Amino acid sequence: MNPGQRNAAALVAATVVNLPFGTLYAFSVFLKPMEALLGAARAEMSFVFGLATVTLTMGMNFAPQLYRRLSPAALAFACGLSSAAGLWLCASASSFVQFALGYGVLFGPGAGVLFIVSQQAVNQTVAKSRGLANGYVVSLYPLGAMLGAPVLGWSIQVFGVRPTLAGLGVVVLAACAIAAAILRTAEIRMLDASSTEVGGGRLGRTFYLLVAVFFLAAAAGLTVLSQAAAIVQAYGGVAALAVGATTFIAGAVGAARIAGGWLVDHFAAARVGVGAHVCSLVGAMMLSLIPTPVIAAFALGLIGVGYGIVSGLAAGAIAQYWHKNQFGLIASRLYIAWCAAAISLPVLAGALFDRTGSYASAVWIAAGINVLGALIARRLPVRK
Repeated sequence: MNPGQRNAAALVAATVVNLPFGTLYAFSVFLKPMEALLGAARAEMSFVFGLATVTLTMGMNFAPQLYRRLSPAALAFACGLSSAAGLWLCASASSFVQFALGYGVLFGPGAGVLFIVSQQAVNQTVAKSRGLANGYVVSLYPLGAMLGAPVLGWSIQVFGVRPTLAGLGVVVLAACAIAAAILRTAEIRMLDASSTEVGGGRLGRTFYLLVAVFFLAAAAGLTVLSQAAAIVQAYGGVAALAVGATTFIAGAVGAARIAGGWLVDHFAAARVGVGAHVCSLVGAMMLSLIPTPVIAAFALGLIGVGYGIVSGLAAGAIAQYWHKNQFGLIASRLYIAWCAAAISLPVLAGALFDRTGSYASAVWIAAGINVLGALIARRLPVRK
């Protein structure tokens, strides 16, 4: 294969493997059915989502060591098998603990490993517009949720939640097998052996500024993505509007991630980061001041767009600030902030809802977070 074909193959493999794993962002579709089935509280279900992000992040941070020792094709198939097994356990769960084990412990690690593997593969093959390429790859999770949410919602209504989870496991395994075949055929290498760049060392001030900007955007954004359907229903929306809002928000986040990558190719990272946090802030204020179902869906979309732009910005900025051999390592460390965000405000929002029956307090907290994020984003340096 020539370089262009190899880049195309890496992008196709990333697309195939990350779209079904992106249904993690459609987790809110499972909230009410699983609460009814297992007798679980909203805070417990939020804990499962948080646990899944913890194990997903662990997978991300093991990925650089794994792709240095194993082929990407072997990793794709092994991770697909483990994640599918987790979903099958969820499908047969008779208790909250079994569901948490299947979704939170088994499903997450494989998704995390393959997310970093696909990013590393793309960065080893892409020659130009690296911000746009990275924005596209990180857009695949919310795009997977956008496509998956209506399908999962329909399947739950027609077949029930257990067959839906089992079917999702089959899709995940099949997608990983296809991605493995593509990566093997394209003979994509995970490292440029001709480079003298080495990984490790101090991460530096730039890394920690990027972490702060990303964490603050993700705290608000993951609350929206993990509980969008429930939030819209809490503001008076019917089930159809809630599922539709989940689809709309996931699509908006996906498009925003691509836009964030493109923007960082053309504008200073500081300007992009400030604008993104302001966008989320506007959404939080709208939701607080005009608490109606339709406005809630639109406002949640704005919060999600701000988070999406920062996600694309972060991936594109890594490609600008560090050598391509270091991309997977830096990205995996950065996504620890994503994990921390997922177990902070989303879990707090679920607990506050259980206590008060409202998401109003969580929305005001999100607004304050976005103000702080905009202030920190101003300090991001220019590209290297």
